[in-house]
Amino acid sequence: MSGKARKSIGDQELALLQHLSEHGEASVGEVAAVFGETRGLARSTVLTMMERLRAKAYLRRRQVDGVYRYAPVAQSDDVMRSAVGSFVEKTLQGSLSPFVAWMSQRTEVSDDELAELEALVANLQSKRKEG
Repeated sequence: MSGKARKSIGDQELALLQHLSEHGEASVGEVAAVFGETRGLARSTVLTMMERLRAKAYLRRRQVDGVYRYAPVAQSDDVMRSAVGSFVEKTLQGSLSPFVAWMSQRTEVSDDELAELEALVANLQSKRKEG
């Protein structure tokens, strides 16, 4: 991601970006056939979303044999991190407490997810000790 702040994206746009990250470069028709169809979105809606994401600098496009092919600019992890950061800042006014409270009430947390959370907390604690 560039140093310039990007405009935030919605849930549907985030899902589209994740789809492209998983499936690679694709045309509007390909995305509409797989991503759009499963969500009841018309091809024109998918095109609008993809062009909006391109305008926000989340997607790039290139012409191949007369057809535009779209691909994410950043890695899926970077996009997700940015979306979560935006949610925390805008919706939770920068406080992680409501998110942590929600996490603590989840009943289905896999061993892998729990280990990942513990590693993140350990990392945060070590950074605090350094600072």
